[in-house]
Amino acid sequence: MATDPFDALRLTLMQDVLPVGLAVVERARKGAAREVMAAFDGQEADPLGSLREEGEPAASQLRQGLDRVSPGLGNPVMKVEVHDVATEVGAEGAHQADPQDALELQQGLARIAARLEQLEQRLEPNA
Repeated sequence: MATDPFDALRLTLMQDVLPVGLAVVERARKGAAREVMAAFDGQEADPLGSLREEGEPAASQLRQGLDRVSPGLGNPVMKVEVHDVATEVGAEGAHQADPQDALELQQGLARIAARLEQLEQRLEPNA
């Protein structure tokens, strides 16, 4: 599936450019141009990578805020392809399942039901 170039650009802006930009802005706010230029003084092997890491917490908060305004605005929805997986079919057309899997499923569901019952008991107001 070919990716939409606008979606790819938006994803790059949100995941790469935004954290670097926020780190540069924060450095400029703290120490003017001197702090910004310190990132490119040659001491770092990957100055943009270090700025990206530095700005990621602020970028993450900004993306979450944008998602509260409109879901998918800050953290773009990734498109996926879904394919059917061939299943084994028995003689009568029923799906063949491992009995051990069914037993584990039943036990897990029983544990969940017991925990939900305990939670409901704790949440009920005392009469």
